[in-house]
Amino acid sequence: MRKLANFLIAFVALEHIGFMVLEMFFWTKPYGLETFGNTLEVAQQSAVLAANQGLYNGFLAAGLIWSLLRERDSHAIQVFFLSCVVIAGVFGAATAKASILYVQAAPALLALVLVMLAKHK
Repeated sequence: MRKLANFLIAFVALEHIGFMVLEMFFWTKPYGLETFGNTLEVAQQSAVLAANQGLYNGFLAAGLIWSLLRERDSHAIQVFFLSCVVIAGVFGAATAKASILYVQAAPALLALVLVMLAKHK
């Protein structure tokens, strides 16, 4: 159970590294425009906000990676950062795009459940 939880944590971290790169570096590029369904004009107007959002996604990824590298207190760190991802995913789904619930929140929630179950075994 612990190995599967760690695998999912790594997956969620990699997702957030990808989000960070998209939002910080490709927001106004063809790949970013297609991914987020933006026009170039909209993307240029929101580029600073997207970069800020990307930075936050990078922080989430860093916290999850940190939790995998720590032996002590890793459970609390994992619960905190996975909870942050779930909350951000639910908020994003409610305010921006419903698919965020499946792409961001669902994998983090599954990882969180596995982390909690592994702790109690």
